[in-house]
Amino acid sequence: MLRLYTHSTKELLTLSIGDRIKKARVFRGMTQKELGVAVGFNKRGADVRIAQYESNTRKPKDALLHKIADVLDVSFYALYEPDMYCAEDVMYTLFDQDDQHPGIRLVDVLDDSGSQQPKKRIAIIYDYDRMEDYLGEWKLRKEQLANGEITQEEYTEWRLNWPATADACYPETYHRKWRKEK
Repeated sequence: MLRLYTHSTKELLTLSIGDRIKKARVFRGMTQKELGVAVGFNKRGADVRIAQYESNTRKPKDALLHKIADVLDVSFYALYEPDMYCAEDVMYTLFDQDDQHPGIRLVDVLDDSGSQQPKKRIAIIYDYDRMEDYLGEWKLRKEQLANGEITQEEYTEWRLNWPATADACYPETYHRKWRKEK
């Protein structure tokens, strides 16, 4: 089960695979039984199996996770468990990125959002075009959501099917529509 914690505070930073399955299932308006039957489980025990995955008492193999993703109409990557378990692991991933793309810069920024006392933070600047595209589009989607230009449902759809929903950085032939027609 993936839980991303800082070693010093044990603060939870990400979702388990079961949490991810449940979030996508609820977003799609499916019951555990409906999902279980749709991926091929016996109707009598289908809900129990899905409940076991969502409670993290069992972990689906990759082939089953691909089926679950197909049924839920989300990217496999929205459900799978990244191989990072704590903030220190994230740091080593960033170190690896720095080796491969030495243009990463760390800068001080002043964060005055949501607090009376501005707080000094550290931001990462990627001089790696693809990563800049990914982060830039994510920033745009968050701004669109905050400004009411897209709905929470559209934002969730964009995230659940990323990168196929990425406008700036995914081949046009694989692009997936995520916005509702107006």
